[in-house]
Amino acid sequence: MEIPMWSWIAYVVLFLNFSFSVAVIFLERRDAAATWAWLMVLFFIPILGFILYLIFGQNLSRRRLFDWDEKVKIGTESAIQNQMHAIKNQLFRFRNPHTEENEDLVYMLLCNNDAVLTEDNDVDIFVDGKDKFNSLLEDIRQATHHIHLQYYIFRVDNLGTEIVQLLTEKAKQGVEVRVLYDEMGSRGVHKRHFKELIEAGGIVEIFFPSKIPFINLRLNYRNHRKLVIIDGKIGYVGGFNIGDEYLGLDPKFGYWRDTHLRIKGTAVHSIQTRFILDWNQASDHHDLHYAEAYFPDKPVAGDVSMQIVTSGPDSEWEQIKNGYIKMISSARESVYIQTPYFIPDASLLDALRIAALSGVDVRIMIPNKPDHPFVYWATYSYIGELMKAGAKTYIYDAGFIHAKMIVVDKKLSSVGTANIDVRSFRLNFEVNAFIYHLETGQKLAEIFEKDMELCSELTLEIYNNRKTLIKFKESISRLLSPIL
Repeated sequence: MEIPMWSWIAYVVLFLNFSFSVAVIFLERRDAAATWAWLMVLFFIPILGFILYLIFGQNLSRRRLFDWDEKVKIGTESAIQNQMHAIKNQLFRFRNPHTEENEDLVYMLLCNNDAVLTEDNDVDIFVDGKDKFNSLLEDIRQATHHIHLQYYIFRVDNLGTEIVQLLTEKAKQGVEVRVLYDEMGSRGVHKRHFKELIEAGGIVEIFFPSKIPFINLRLNYRNHRKLVIIDGKIGYVGGFNIGDEYLGLDPKFGYWRDTHLRIKGTAVHSIQTRFILDWNQASDHHDLHYAEAYFPDKPVAGDVSMQIVTSGPDSEWEQIKNGYIKMISSARESVYIQTPYFIPDASLLDALRIAALSGVDVRIMIPNKPDHPFVYWATYSYIGELMKAGAKTYIYDAGFIHAKMIVVDKKLSSVGTANIDVRSFRLNFEVNAFIYHLETGQKLAEIFEKDMELCSELTLEIYNNRKTLIKFKESISRLLSPIL
């Protein structure tokens, strides 16, 4: 008896589905939550699920994608070893007591991330896009040797065009200009948009460009960092990308509330090192090598202690997440968190739950509107769980809050590009400044408390009375959260 064609197709689909499931379980070696999430997708949507898996779940090629050059850690080896030895042997002299109180956190980030502690920095905090970009444009105008600029999203709209034109002018003046952008984050942007800059001597590179024209299947492993280094003396790091929406000009989101830092001091060396590593990975013919002009000696700029901490899928440890957990575990009075996405893994969720149950004032601020619906409803699910433990939730109503900030006891803080989600902790390349400074912590706490005036509080009573449809959305999104 001849077997019908549709039966053959069904057998093939079942076999492929079984094979892909085996790959997820035995070859990917994901955590259990991500494994079950992918198995559910493959089981319920066999063909489309596999396509989604090819796009989102590319751990099998991880080793090939991250063949980093071992010449990294430019100019930092001796400083790292000296600090590790001094701290371990109780010989390190901290310049302020707030840093010394967190000696264990400093040592962890130093040992596992090569995050050198610098104690001579000055920090300006920006919470408004216009202020941040006015400052950045002025610093670019004053540049005399080099401008290194790296963004996840680089739009060629009014703001992007203004920045490119200014960079072109500086390149014509003989200033070294390098621009690095992520192809997935900057969809629709191509090197031709930087034609005049390149003709003027500037260099533009793309992080993980597609090998197929107009199609990039690498949705994971994106470079989510936002860095600028000017003359090796001024560094920027934070949440703002380049685009008109970050000036509050997108009617969908309205006012864009973010947090960004302008740093002067020795910490700029760490930011510069991070840029060079990313640049050399992306560049085929324009590698950057150590030069004193990129790491100039600087007079003491201030008294802010900090470490520039990076994380990504090329790292063995989830350094930024581990830093967050260490911060939360040290809390005695308060934990303030601002994040557009709140999808913690079990370890971070436990740390926050334990803090709340211990009487620590845990406050989390999230947007009132989603830019990614599944992520938004998964966020609500986790928020609800923490509120049961006593945490407070604030919904920002004055626009879209995109800040990635955590402040503990109003003195220990972190600001950068990492969201509170699995994508930031495991799949994307991120960078945060961990800051050990009382005045900076107090400023960031005051900013949080001022933002609260523009929020509505999501109480446990309101949450418990949510509609059945919302509960359904939360449940589905929660199941998918490990792979969002």
